[in-house]
Amino acid sequence: MQNILVNILPIILMLGLFYAIIFIPESKRRKKYNQMLEDLKVNDEILTRGGIIGKVITIKDDYVILESGPDRARVKLSKQGISNVMAQSTDTESK
Repeated sequence: MQNILVNILPIILMLGLFYAIIFIPESKRRKKYNQMLEDLKVNDEILTRGGIIGKVITIKDDYVILESGPDRARVKLSKQGISNVMAQSTDTESK
């Protein structure tokens, strides 16, 4: 019985270390990303995963409308396509 425990203990320790190194930081990153999407407001400047930088014009449940470029071209974009918020708007409007 003790011999089996000695053989299984390193495997259990490696699985625990793997969990601590991989899954815990990924969970924290996912929570931070979802919080960023929830805090998104009109007039925030964002960067998309495709590299487009623009200003949020409209926010709906699953998508945003982004205005970008000198011609003020508007693009409908899934919220999951947002990489990060470059600059928060300073408006104090409620959502």
